[in-house]
Amino acid sequence: MRSARLLLLSAFPARLAYSMIGLGVYFKVQQTTNSIAFAGLAVGAHALTGALSAGIRGELLDRFGMKWPLRVFVPAYASMILIFNASQERTSLLLFSFLLGITAPPINLSVRPLWKVLVGDAQLRTAYAMDTSMMNSVMVIGPVVVTFLALSKHPSSALIVCAVSMLIGGLALLSLKITRSFVPEQKIKGSLPLWRVPALQLLAIEGAFIGFGWGAFDIGVPAFSTLRNQPHIAGTILAIMGAATVVGGLLAGLLSKKISSLKAMRGIYALWFITTIPLAFTTPGWSMMLLGGIIGLIGGAIQVFYWEVTEAVRPQGSQSGALGWLWSIEGTCGAAGAAIGGVVAEKFGPQWCLAATTISIGFGFLVINTGRRKLSAADKTPSEAQDRDALGDVISTGDN
Repeated sequence: MRSARLLLLSAFPARLAYSMIGLGVYFKVQQTTNSIAFAGLAVGAHALTGALSAGIRGELLDRFGMKWPLRVFVPAYASMILIFNASQERTSLLLFSFLLGITAPPINLSVRPLWKVLVGDAQLRTAYAMDTSMMNSVMVIGPVVVTFLALSKHPSSALIVCAVSMLIGGLALLSLKITRSFVPEQKIKGSLPLWRVPALQLLAIEGAFIGFGWGAFDIGVPAFSTLRNQPHIAGTILAIMGAATVVGGLLAGLLSKKISSLKAMRGIYALWFITTIPLAFTTPGWSMMLLGGIIGLIGGAIQVFYWEVTEAVRPQGSQSGALGWLWSIEGTCGAAGAAIGGVVAEKFGPQWCLAATTISIGFGFLVINTGRRKLSAADKTPSEAQDRDALGDVISTGDN
């Protein structure tokens, strides 16, 4: 379908920018200040403000549609990246890191609801599979591109490419007729506010643990590589994880018609936790690449079922808002993980950041497993309601 291809292609450059920005901020600040801890603080500042405002952006989409939010946020974000890239002082770098997160455009929050309008119920599963694969494929390319550019003779080119990619992708998405004409769901009068829905409360607690763990991981890997005088390996490790995530998502699609989303998520979650146990004992090189690939494979599978569960338990009229506020919780804790992780990596060693990832995933699994009754709406076969509405957009800690 031509319109489906256009949607995928339009979102690709903006998603590429999001896959580059974390490492882009890290390398810019680390190279300018020669401090891993301060680089982690800047990454955390960007992630924190981006996360805190994600729920607000989701509410804006649910209330006003997509046209004017994208018109405002896309050029503002691209401009802020360039301003940040030109900064040289610690104070300005930290300040613009905060402002950068505030202006982050709601790209994935916009794409997710469009698929149901575009292809209808009959082809939703196929459409979501394509979108998931495309999104995770970008996570393979982005870290490699930004690492290569940041460590080249022209390190400033990394964030320039990031800014241009966001501008091209955001404007391309905005140019689509389906984006401009999108009408949000009508909320049911008298329904509970999102923060009072028990299922979303549970997912928010789980997201807090996962966010903190992956925030520590995202700073721990490049910090470990930098301390070993092999900074280029960080991008390779993250790219391998991204590639494995693509495969994991596709494999999850094969399983999804035989088991409910909730049961699948619980089983895969347990396996995910087990595979992260050796993480703190790896080093930048083949051991971390291999284990990272396995973790990515399982993580890609769990993402598919996590978003199906989220779609099944969210109230009507919260297509973007529910996801946005969950991202706010997860991203805020991810920012804390990155900021604390930078200090921990420099003073005590990056292995402790990786250990925090394992512990956080363990607590996340415990939350889901003990509170599974609150998620009973997702304990159905995918041929029922949540299969038709399954969430196909899969994020990283902190994407919008």
